[in-house]
Amino acid sequence: MAMSERDVIDFSALERELQAAVESERRYSRENEAKLRAVSQRVASYDEFRDLVMACHLKPLEKKDKDGAPRKQPWNPVVPSNR
Repeated sequence: MAMSERDVIDFSALERELQAAVESERRYSRENEAKLRAVSQRVASYDEFRDLVMACHLKPLEKKDKDGAPRKQPWNPVVPSNR
């Protein structure tokens, strides 16, 4: 019995499909948890609810992320620096 092209498994495509499904499930779970938190906090408006859900993938900065780190953007790029 010979193998046809139909019987060959494309493992790289299967891996990409699996990774996409895993990421989709993580996103769904993260957004659902944010929705439940927003409802339990009794947000004042739909816009506030939506903003909380849309920002649920963001992580807060840690102290090490801020202290002593070089600035990538000056506060006001239009004003010349005093250096």
